[in-house]
Amino acid sequence: MPPLIEVTDLKKHFPLRKGILGRTVGNVLAVDGISFSINEGETLGLVGESGCGKTTVARTVLRLIEPTSGQIKIRGQDISGLSKKEMRPLRRQMQIVFQDPFSSLNPRIRVGKIVGEPLKVHNVGSYRERQERVAQLFERVGLRPEQINNYPHQFSGGQRQRVSIARALALDPGFIVADEPVSALDVSIQAQVINLLMDLQRELKLSYLFVSHNLAVVEHISHRVAVMYLGRIVEYADKASLFEKPLHPYTEALLAAVPLPDPSLTRVKHRVTGDVPSPINPPSGCHFHPRCPIAEARCRTERPELREIIPGHQVSCHLR
Repeated sequence: MPPLIEVTDLKKHFPLRKGILGRTVGNVLAVDGISFSINEGETLGLVGESGCGKTTVARTVLRLIEPTSGQIKIRGQDISGLSKKEMRPLRRQMQIVFQDPFSSLNPRIRVGKIVGEPLKVHNVGSYRERQERVAQLFERVGLRPEQINNYPHQFSGGQRQRVSIARALALDPGFIVADEPVSALDVSIQAQVINLLMDLQRELKLSYLFVSHNLAVVEHISHRVAVMYLGRIVEYADKASLFEKPLHPYTEALLAAVPLPDPSLTRVKHRVTGDVPSPINPPSGCHFHPRCPIAEARCRTERPELREIIPGHQVSCHLR
């Protein structure tokens, strides 16, 4: 069976303009040639430091941002070059849950209307049927149907994110992008929302692209993990393999930075020095080489390709 989502050599470069005439003087290489796939009922975790391009990947895959180049397929259909009109029926198959549940909900509209808006836009059912569907969605995500007439400010942060999830489920999509869906929530509420997403995945056979910088959350929810650094995927593996035996120095550094729950335990530190380079003028060769503790001369000039080192585990490093 082909993957539900298949992305090949995806690039997104934002032009830098200067002067009255808006002359292009450079590009921000937000996404610089990445490839991955997501199967039916699977969660791919996309992790990395802030500014590495995770959210740009998420929005480009959904065509909320137009790709510079590359191929995006959903159920085998290439959508990377489709017009807005051609994309419209495909919008029902893929939805997004945004990071901030307050700013993603219109404060002047009742939440029942917000959740029912996708049904109205796509002409699904009568008014009465849409109201019934919204009530069912509220119950499914753990809210009371009588809360339909409330406004977003009348909900807590966790409840607002449940409203966002209900809106994403309205059209029965097969694929949902979750862009940092719990980073704005308290830790106790994070667990509730993550468990809700996992329950919905089991019930509805959903596929997720789960974007996060929280490795503990990614380990809990994901089946496979892709690690991004400065617009490129540097490691790509199943969850168990990546967390038990990371191969890329950047992945090792990320895992070493995760606090241990037991203060008596110590973790071997993988020191990474320096700041993240600018995506406007990224380093040549391996983007990570200025900060890498094991970099060699060829790392500065040759770009390492993402290659399979052990079955199912790919890494972009000359020295692995």
